[in-house]
Amino acid sequence: MKINRLDSSTLKETILHGVHESGLRVYIIPKKGFCKYYAIYGTEYGSLDNVLNVPGTDESIKLPDGIAHFLEHKLFEEEDGGNAFDRFALTGASSNAFTSFDMTAYLYSCTDNFYENLDILLDFVNHPYFTDENVSKEQGIIGQEIKMYDDDPEWCLFFNMLQAMFHNNPVKTDIAGTVESISHITPDLLYKCCDAYYNPSNMFLVLVGDIDAELAAECIDRNVSAEKDRGRIERMPVEEPGEVVKKKITQKMSVSKPMFIVGFKENEVDVEGRELLKKQITTSILTEVLFGKSSEFFMSLYSEGLIDGTFGADCELEKKYGFSTVTGESKDPDEVYRRVLKHLEEVKAKGLSEADVSRAKRVLIGKNLRDYNSVEKIGNNFIRCFMNGINPFEFQHTAEVVKMSELKARLEEHFTEENSVLSVIEPLEG
Repeated sequence: MKINRLDSSTLKETILHGVHESGLRVYIIPKKGFCKYYAIYGTEYGSLDNVLNVPGTDESIKLPDGIAHFLEHKLFEEEDGGNAFDRFALTGASSNAFTSFDMTAYLYSCTDNFYENLDILLDFVNHPYFTDENVSKEQGIIGQEIKMYDDDPEWCLFFNMLQAMFHNNPVKTDIAGTVESISHITPDLLYKCCDAYYNPSNMFLVLVGDIDAELAAECIDRNVSAEKDRGRIERMPVEEPGEVVKKKITQKMSVSKPMFIVGFKENEVDVEGRELLKKQITTSILTEVLFGKSSEFFMSLYSEGLIDGTFGADCELEKKYGFSTVTGESKDPDEVYRRVLKHLEEVKAKGLSEADVSRAKRVLIGKNLRDYNSVEKIGNNFIRCFMNGINPFEFQHTAEVVKMSELKARLEEHFTEENSVLSVIEPLEG
């Protein structure tokens, strides 16, 4: 594997990167003198992938909701009756995994035995083992997990917002699926998903720490075969209308105070690289300026007792979906929603403050710089950047050169009443 080098003179950081003969894209971020290591091995496969176009055939399979999350759980189980968690524990490593809308990732951190742990990671992910018996057992376990999510007010508040926002985009579907949907998962279906989505050309490996690139390459050669490569995955396009499904969605649960999310739907998708990075940064600057805890809006609502310290704003913009959120607890979520929309119109009318924008840029750049002190944050942030075709070293410069005209245009197109929804969790009566 040929190793290329990308340096940032501003950050004094380096990325070593190359494409393995199998198609696996490998990134190493050297951190000389660090005593901690981190590895994350991810595939572009998440809950959004609900239709499988079987590689090399004309077969198209509608996948059960929750199968990507189910597969993540099952890969840790091994044919000899053991599991990968136990293997990591013997080396002193801490391991985990997660499934999101568009990615499944397996990871570990350690202070020693890095290359032995890398062998374990690459080995178990590339050697699935499914039987009718162990799939049936897992259906019961994950069924209990799903019921726990059903009782989680924050989880319900978030997915209710997505249900109110999206018509067809599968981002509105619970990542874990339902008890009924996972009952349709079979070993054969899991193997087909592994063969398609866990092929090296669809995967990324990010390693962070005081790492010897040649030793890491030897681990990859031992565990990742070019014979598994199925090439680029074909995905079905999703036709999503611009308007939201409904303006408000409410659910009653066991909470002491009403919880709310004001959500803003992103309609321009299939964007990546620098264009996506610019959109992420302009939106993040705006959420800080408009709703940050040093903003006049926050102080006004806080002093009136309409919001409390749980109030916050964020944005999640990826290749296939996107939204911005304003969240918190309030005695009157409808009034908060009304005030959010009024605030947006006032800012659009009078314009953004140069001082507020300058401060927001410093906040974003400062957080980005602090993340370089954590091997975990580097690994998690970088793998998502790489999957989105983004060079993470371009973040600071992109934030610095954002123009007021670009922020104004983004404010006008994204933060509108038409693409907004309100999700509320209300306390049970009595």
